[in-house]
Parts: sequence; structure tokens; C-alpha cells
Amino acid sequence: MIDIPANNNRLYLIAERKEKAHQQVGSELRKTQGGVWVIFFGDTRFCLIPRLLQYFALYASFLILNFKLVPKLFSKTGALKSALLVALLLTILFLTLGTINTYLKSYLFLRHTTDGEAYGVIFTSSFFHTAWLAFLFGFYTLIKYASIYLCSNIDEIESKYKIVTRNGIAAFVIWLVSILFLLVADAETGPFAIWLVTIPFAICLYWYSCYDLIPASMKDKKAWSSYYVKVLILVLLSAIPLFLIIKGITERSSIVFMVLIFHVPFQLIVTTPLSWYLYRQQQRKQQEIADLKSALGQSNANYDFLRSQINPHFLFNALNTIYGTALQEKAERTSLGVERLGDMMRFMLQENMQEKIPLSREIEYLINYIELQKLRTDASPYIRINSQIDEPVSSGEIAPMLLIPFVENAFKHGISLREPSHIITRLQFKRDTLYFDVTNSIHQRTDIDPEKYNNSVGLSNVRQRLQLLYAGRYELQIRESPAEFFVHLTIHLKQT
Repeated sequence: MIDIPANNNRLYLIAERKEKAHQQVGSELRKTQGGVWVIFFGDTRFCLIPRLLQYFALYASFLILNFKLVPKLFSKTGALKSALLVALLLTILFLTLGTINTYLKSYLFLRHTTDGEAYGVIFTSSFFHTAWLAFLFGFYTLIKYASIYLCSNIDEIESKYKIVTRNGIAAFVIWLVSILFLLVADAETGPFAIWLVTIPFAICLYWYSCYDLIPASMKDKKAWSSYYVKVLILVLLSAIPLFLIIKGITERSSIVFMVLIFHVPFQLIVTTPLSWYLYRQQQRKQQEIADLKSALGQSNANYDFLRSQINPHFLFNALNTIYGTALQEKAERTSLGVERLGDMMRFMLQENMQEKIPLSREIEYLINYIELQKLRTDASPYIRINSQIDEPVSSGEIAPMLLIPFVENAFKHGISLREPSHIITRLQFKRDTLYFDVTNSIHQRTDIDPEKYNNSVGLSNVRQRLQLLYAGRYELQIRESPAEFFVHLTIHLKQT
């Protein structure tokens, strides 16, 4: 028997219970055969209720913190009050765990000469345990709100930081969650260090590969080999700073060696080919989406363009122009107007639906349109129309009806029969580059003019078609002053 002071009945009962348990354990262990060990717990009723109280205290604290106090910390009002309540709750949790541990760890009273020493050890342990739980909950809260923010703003983050991808963000969130599980499970130092270092480096390597390494390597004939060599050099160079960082954290050479041994092969065998595969898959999807958008956008633009151009308003204006000219001059100009109108209608009904047409046909249509409009305005001394249209230096092609919207807009908004007006059109070619300028006067329209609030779809359509057909190969500048409207368009006709 263990010698226990007679005046300490509680310790005596504990010691007696412990001695009986040791005797029963020894009896049970002696009964085992064949290397099978039986763990005997003795009288579990002595620690069952304290253990249940401990679990209840932990779970209740988590619920209060997670759903009541922490959300108010991020609000504009009540943050200070919530912070004080969090501190109070953690203090209550510390005292509760310390009190419960006096029962669960009652054996410590046998190891110390006084009750005060045992209480000190128990409550010190409970304090550090509570601090550790607070750290874990803080890390959990960080993961929770960081994940919500990243997932809610993933499109904005991708547009602002070109190097970041949604796959990498998802991997980063999963890595944070896995770190939390490793901390809760009290993982060994070696595997934890490997996971802590290798995965973030792999995510950053994936981002950098998709942003720079792979696109740069795609220009080489052996793209994969070029990319792999670059990654190999980068990974080997990164081993030096990683070694210094890990060495500064821990002095255990075995952990440093373990991390580096796992890090280098993992990046070369797993991260590198996975980054290549994900990049190629992403490029294929983006190309498919771009093709679908291009086909759909061009169909809509062509339809809207035809609808805006071939309409009764245009046809009646043209017929009225020819009719007025016929009254002034009975033959020559009328026949010329009819001929030009016929060519324009033929162009719009036949060639306009093609994807590309010869430059000469687009220029011919442009000249016909300007000359047809001159029939209406030549009689007015206040209207000045100048056009300088060069012949193309090569037999190139262009999307149909790409230039005419700017000229039509100029005649639509730049002509007044009562005020001085001007329209200047220039079309020049230098090698395979087209330069197109249109300048027109601006006049204040009356409230009864139906064109005052009529926003033509012509200019918006041509913007859309330029982006779809000549993305990266055109420059469109539009400037407007109180008296003048100016358009400059540059198109590189041949794709480099």
C-alpha cells in the first residue's frame, strides 16, 4: 500500500482506487496470451461525468464564438463589446477546464507534496490548453473568412492580378484547411514541415508557370523540354533559400533533409506536369469560348447591322434624293444616282453576308455612298464634302461594311441645310495597314427632330465587329468637341 496521510480522505480514496486499478490491470495483462494486449480502464464512472462536462464546455464555447461573438467583431458597431465578451468567454473556459482537470488528472496530487503544487500544474496546463484552443479557433476563423472573400471576389482578383488563377486559389484554401487538420491532429514535425513548405511553393510555381514560363516556352519548337528545364533551374535555386529558412526554424537536420528530399522531386514530378496539363486545358476552354462568342457575336452584329442599314428610312431617303435630282436635271445625274444605288443594293444583298471581301469592293461601296449623298448636298453652298480615298497597294481583304458606318454617321449628324457644314473623309494604305479618318461638323438638333434621341446601332456594331475580327490589330479613336466629331481607325489587315 502507498503511504497516504490519514487527514486527506479524498487523496486516500484516489490512491486506493488507483491501486485497485493497477492490480486489475496487472491481472488482465497476465491473462493475455499470444501478444494481445488488453487495456483496462477500471471504474470509468469516476471520470465519465467530468469528461462529458469538458466536451460540453468546448462545444458550447465554439458555438457562441462562431455564431454570436466573432461575426460582431467584423461589424462597424459592437466590435469592442464583442472583443471583451470573447476575452471573458475564454477566461470562463480556462477556469472550467482547470476545474474539470482536477478530477481528470487527480493522479497529479500523488506526484506532488502539496495540493497547491498540483493545482498550479493543473491550471497552468489548462491555461496553455485554452490558449492553444483559442489559436486553433482563430486560425479556423481566418480560413473561414478568407475563403468567403476569395470565393466571392475570385473574378475581380483574377482581373486585377493576372498571375492568380481560380485553380490556385482553390488549392490555397484547401491547403489552409489541411494545415488546420494537421494542427488539430497534432501531426509529427517532419510531415507537417513538408506540407507547410511544399504545397505553397507548388501553388506559386503553378501560378508563375501559367503566367510566364509556359507561355514563353510555347514559342520554342520543343515547348515541353524548354519549360521543364526552366522549372528545374528554378526549383534547384529555390532549395537554397528554403534550406536557410527551415534551418532558421528548426535545428533538427533530419527535418531539413526530409523537407528538401521531398520538395525537389515533388515539384519536378507532380507540380510541373500538372501545371502544364492545367494550362493546356485552360487554353482549350478559352479558345472554345472565344470561338463561340465570335460566331455568336458576328452573327448578331451582322444581323443588327443589316437591320439598321437596310430599312425603309434609308431606302426612302435615297429615293427622295433621286427624285429631287430628277426634278432639277432630267437625265444624267438621275441615271448616275440610280446606277450607284443599284450597285449599293447589290453589294448589301450579296457580298455583305460574306466573312471577307476584296478591299476594292469595300472602297467601291464607300465611294458610291459618298457620291450618292453628294447628289443631295451639291446644290447647297453651305455644305462642303471632301473625300480622299486611295487605292489599296495590295489585293487584301476586309470584313464587309466595316468603314461605311462612320461615313453614314457623319452624313447623319454632320449635315445641315441651314448652317455651314463639312465632312472630310480620308482613306490611306501603307503596306498592309489601313488608315481611315472621318471628320464632320456637329449641329444642334431641334426637339422635334426624330434623330435627336436616336442612338444608331451602327457605331456600337462596328466596335463589336472590330473586337471580334481584328482583336489586337486595330486602333479606334473617337473624339468629339462642341463643333466637330472626329474618328480615326487603323487596321493591320494581315495577321502576324
